[in-house]
Amino acid sequence: MPVFLPGKRNLLLATLMLAVILLNSLPAYAGPPLVTASAAVLMDARTGTVLYAKEPYTKRAPASTTKILTGLLAIELGDLQDIVVISKKAGYTEGSTAELKPGERIRLEALLHGALLPSGNDACVAIAEHLCGSEAIFVELMNHKAKAIGAWDTNFRNPHGLHEPGHYTTAYDLALIARYALQNRKFQEIVRRKRRVVKPEGEGWHHYFASTNQLLWEYEGADGVKTGTTLEAGPCLVASATREGRQLISVVLNSNDRWGDSVRLLDYGFNDFSLLSLAKQGERVGEARVTGGVLDRVPIVPVRDLNVIVPREKRGEVERVVDLRKDLAAPLKEGEVVGEIKAILGGEIIEKVSLIATVEVPRRTIMGVILLKLYLPLLRLLK
Repeated sequence: MPVFLPGKRNLLLATLMLAVILLNSLPAYAGPPLVTASAAVLMDARTGTVLYAKEPYTKRAPASTTKILTGLLAIELGDLQDIVVISKKAGYTEGSTAELKPGERIRLEALLHGALLPSGNDACVAIAEHLCGSEAIFVELMNHKAKAIGAWDTNFRNPHGLHEPGHYTTAYDLALIARYALQNRKFQEIVRRKRRVVKPEGEGWHHYFASTNQLLWEYEGADGVKTGTTLEAGPCLVASATREGRQLISVVLNSNDRWGDSVRLLDYGFNDFSLLSLAKQGERVGEARVTGGVLDRVPIVPVRDLNVIVPREKRGEVERVVDLRKDLAAPLKEGEVVGEIKAILGGEIIEKVSLIATVEVPRRTIMGVILLKLYLPLLRLLK
């Protein structure tokens, strides 16, 4: 162990060594990470919970992150086995390329790889022309789809992301679009690929497509999604990663360090937050009392899973509360909403899900009571 003699220099060295020791003993993050991007969002893919936001609703140029929606629409609207003939317009599209040649015949699925891995603008134009006959009509569909997903602050002017006035989105909207797209198995399968070799139909050179997403090689659990870079947008990245059943989505726009920013955001989400599953869709969570019916109680289940994301240190403070309607009376329909199951943290509701009746409860009548008494023993024998 070093010995420090009196003196200003040795005092300074001792102070620096103590500072290093203290820094090394700190947790990975004492709070949200520092992010260089002009706009950023970290979202939990399962619940849609936003874990970090920086200028999330500011409209910005998205560059090639636009292709997330282009690829999704190709999967939803097209037959991936279709043969697409590359037009001159598509083949001569400027910017990043999948190196497609006019007149080349290639399957739609291969075009998807060309759009989402090497970020081929030519592949995007070919997809748009094949599905809708023109880029303009395809872009209209893109904007309709964006609004349907909930991306209200998004407007696209082309299918690839080259800069045009009026072509914009937000970090939050991109997270929403990516979350929706990642629910599609085919989309998820493509964007997690590092590379793909594609053979054209008929004559022509094989295409070697390599993903521009560096995190696929460098970050544990990385499984998507899309890079983007133009002069106006700056370096952008929509990334996703899955660990221990949790998938997170990060968005960074106009970043000085898109890889580092994304890693810091994803690490923050995995290290500092926990996913709690409080109830499963269709799983019985109790009974509701019913008046005036042939049954006085009815089993109740949630209409969907009740999952919440909370800071790791607060996971033991979350309460599950069942809140039922006070006026439950027959007749009661199967599937009728009878209350809510709530997740409460610090006295505030952080998530809630409707509860429904699992069986119909008719009004109590003399004949109904007689029939119930006759059939109940028979039902017990059949179990």
